[in-house]
Amino acid sequence: MEEYKKFALEIARQAGDIIKKNFVFGMSKEIKNNNTPLTKTDLLVNTLLLEGVRKNFPDHNILGEEESDMSRISEYVWVCDPIDGTMLFSHSIPICVFSLALVKNGESILGVVYDPFQDRMFFAEKGKGAFLNGQQIFVSKADNFHGALATCEFFKPAPFDTSKLAVYLQMEKCIHISKFNSFIYSTVLVAAGELVFAIYPWIYAHDAAAAKIIVEEAGGKVTSILGTDQRYDREIEGLVVSNGILHDEVMKMIKEKVIRVG
Repeated sequence: MEEYKKFALEIARQAGDIIKKNFVFGMSKEIKNNNTPLTKTDLLVNTLLLEGVRKNFPDHNILGEEESDMSRISEYVWVCDPIDGTMLFSHSIPICVFSLALVKNGESILGVVYDPFQDRMFFAEKGKGAFLNGQQIFVSKADNFHGALATCEFFKPAPFDTSKLAVYLQMEKCIHISKFNSFIYSTVLVAAGELVFAIYPWIYAHDAAAAKIIVEEAGGKVTSILGTDQRYDREIEGLVVSNGILHDEVMKMIKEKVIRVG
């Protein structure tokens, strides 16, 4: 595992350097079919990961947001979101992260999330805890929602309609709901004890694989939006991450308010 850890942290640093170097006003972008932006930086970082894995672990597969290589018969898959938060990044708003996980037989065994603007490096590996810049982190011990901060993502093309839930959480339960446009960032904030939960309605493993291990190693709980376990080397059924204590209550509200549309 040590060679995997070293590789993941080095790639994260290199990706952060590319992200900061290309962070400018008037950034060129195109809009993908799912109505999200794509910049040259997304492609550069994705290529960095592809070339790095091919060189160092040629028997492993790669699942990236912008380009993948799943041609090998392997139990290992590197799952990467080169820039989680491209929308804000592409408008020169410094809220985004690089995200990378190593998944073995569908289970996340190592994860790194790096915010290059705040120089925050989140890291976890199976059974060894979660860390922020080398200091161990833990989820919140909150057992209620009083004064709580959380995230509930919603977007029309997603297969789960969480819009009514987001309104309910804020207006009826008085939970402070923030939408960072970088779901992975919100999940590591759960791991660090700043948010109590985060809800994701999409199907993309690259927005979930690193969150799975970092949050759980910090003492939290991670399930699909249906409350089930799932693999992280293929499409997923949404994601719910929490401090664990409040997970059942969050799932109850999801079952009452979320509509499956896809």
